[in-house]
Amino acid sequence: MGHGHAHDHAHGHHHGNNANKKALLISFILTAGFMLLEAIGGFLTNSLALLSDAGHMLSDAVSLGVGLFAFILGERVANYSKTYGYKRFEILAALFNGVTLILVSLYIFYEAIQRFQEPADIASGGMLTIAVIGFLVNIVVAWILMRGDTSENLNIRAAFLHVLGDLLGSVGAIAAGLLILLFGWSWADPVASVIVAALVITSGWRVTKDAIHVLMEGTPRNVEMSKIIDCMEKAPGIISIHDLHVWSITSGQNALSCHAVVQGNLLVEESQHMLRNIEHDLEHLGIGHVTIQMETASHTHEESLMCQHDAESHSHTHAH
Repeated sequence: MGHGHAHDHAHGHHHGNNANKKALLISFILTAGFMLLEAIGGFLTNSLALLSDAGHMLSDAVSLGVGLFAFILGERVANYSKTYGYKRFEILAALFNGVTLILVSLYIFYEAIQRFQEPADIASGGMLTIAVIGFLVNIVVAWILMRGDTSENLNIRAAFLHVLGDLLGSVGAIAAGLLILLFGWSWADPVASVIVAALVITSGWRVTKDAIHVLMEGTPRNVEMSKIIDCMEKAPGIISIHDLHVWSITSGQNALSCHAVVQGNLLVEESQHMLRNIEHDLEHLGIGHVTIQMETASHTHEESLMCQHDAESHSHTHAH
């Protein structure tokens, strides 16, 4: 019986983290600064579209700050208490951001309903000016975050979606400001708020769902289990595999563990060569950290996911 390990081969991960940290820091400073201006402007002009956008920008500033803290904390080295280090904190930050987006959206819906019932007088000129400035600030922040890892890193993606919602909020506020200025349509203000809130709550739900999936140690979305199983079962010397688990430690860092039933006469050198080949193949399938326990066919097992499948198919190989 033996174990094979492949350590994380996420080349450039540290460099990517530095770029993501810098993007979050600059975005945080810009967002927090404009959020104060927009909140003051919203109160002075009596615009719900501006106030809701300012509220969203406050959640943005908090989410960017939490995201930045998550990256810094995630770099702390592993210890006996946290054997994976603090990398999972990034996912907790993404979950926090997703839930915040949902709550902000619900509050905007509530405020908009109040405004529909009791329309308010709005200083459209001032509202329009602040909304245009907000639009420009959000474009800059979105561009900075786009240069980060928005496809793989859930934390950066959550922050980017926050800012994208803000950008849409600014567009809505500009449109409402123009309609009020040109036609006196005060209802345009809460309508713009509702449209933005609907878009924001959708983004919030997606991020929350993805973060929960990682925390539940679900199979990473970029990993195809059928290809993983094929790759391992086709390796010379392996009869079958069971107790297979694939999960994400954090964004872009996937891990795998399993038991492999091998031929009884397999030599140590042969098994090591086989492990190296499997680790290399799995790396191309998105798995950076591999742990394989090798055992002979005499080993008993009944309760794992793979074993249940094996029992159903009356064989000890995965049905393709």
